[in-house]
Amino acid sequence: MRNIIVETLNQTPIEEQDIEIVERKGIGHPDSISDGIAESVSRALCNAYIERFGGILHHNTDEVQITAGESDPKFGGGEIIKPMDVLLTGRGVPEYEGEKIGIDRIAIAAAKEYLNENIINLDVETCAVVECKIGHGSGNLVDVFRRQGMPASNDTSFGVGFAPFSETEHLVMTTEELLNSRSFKKKYPAVGEDIKVMGLRENDKITLTVAAAMVSKYVDDKDSYIAVKDDLKNIVSDLAAKNTERDVEIFVNTADDPTCESEKGYYLTVTGTSAEMGDDGSVGRGNRANGLITPNRPMSMEATSGKNPLNHVGKIYNLLSNKMAEEIVSSVEGVDQIHIMLLSQIGKPIDQPKAASSQIIVQNGYKLEDVQKKVENVMNTQLEEISSITELLVKGELRTF
Repeated sequence: MRNIIVETLNQTPIEEQDIEIVERKGIGHPDSISDGIAESVSRALCNAYIERFGGILHHNTDEVQITAGESDPKFGGGEIIKPMDVLLTGRGVPEYEGEKIGIDRIAIAAAKEYLNENIINLDVETCAVVECKIGHGSGNLVDVFRRQGMPASNDTSFGVGFAPFSETEHLVMTTEELLNSRSFKKKYPAVGEDIKVMGLRENDKITLTVAAAMVSKYVDDKDSYIAVKDDLKNIVSDLAAKNTERDVEIFVNTADDPTCESEKGYYLTVTGTSAEMGDDGSVGRGNRANGLITPNRPMSMEATSGKNPLNHVGKIYNLLSNKMAEEIVSSVEGVDQIHIMLLSQIGKPIDQPKAASSQIIVQNGYKLEDVQKKVENVMNTQLEEISSITELLVKGELRTF
């Protein structure tokens, strides 16, 4: 029997709290780039290991570090003075049963592919230096994909999740996703991928502060920059109107100096990311596993991206707890808000957590006992099917940041 606990959450529902703060670092933020590279390297190694050896070998690639370069953005142009440095570290197995595999080559290729696909205006070969220092672990530390028996937890750790998103959380997420969508970039090429959205709700007023790096070659002058900035504000305002009836105030690039006639007074970049000229990045410093930073909610400090997807509970439990919470609020009538906490114990099967806790606020007219058994059943089923998390990660079908 699994140790599944269902109890009442003694807390004011999120939508009724006076203050709520929500943040999302977009895909071009240096911390998010680090997360994306770490996860892409892990996924590439998983697929290479499966193809070559029939299973996933021990690895963790969650130590990516980006050191910013130097740039000189100009209205209508600009150049990279010094490339940014991308350092890949962690551990991987380069040899198994006498057969070698080029993990450094695989990792570097995966990192460059990720940058090419996600930072449109970055020339990877001239604007980034990717160096691999992944340490070599022992071939004895092998975990074979779909082996007999359930993988054992690699650590005593925990994962947390919650559902549903609040209105502010949903708005912050959808704002960044819209501004970084492929269709938006085609229409507004001047807007780079380094977009941070900070949401503040004070009672029934939401304030969104958007920081958006502009791509200098698509911005001819100050007036052109301001026009794009005004378009951004209007687009986010229209999006907010479709997602909330609350009053929403929007600010874009508040550090700009409107009295300045030169590019020095504005958020201009050559490539669309601040990693080119001043902002460093590290795995785990940004969004949590559900894509947001939410101080009003339970959060884990665990870095999800880049950890191995087979038995690293710091990764698996954070993803599973959110998946579990989402299914419960969508399928169990009467659940208004739920927090999930999963605690592992090192060496124990990952489908047998030391504790699987759910804390629930029920809707008006319901009692905890009305939903308890159904919630337990969902949690138990999700734990039974925990290996699906690994499969989805290897296919690149789960968000980790």
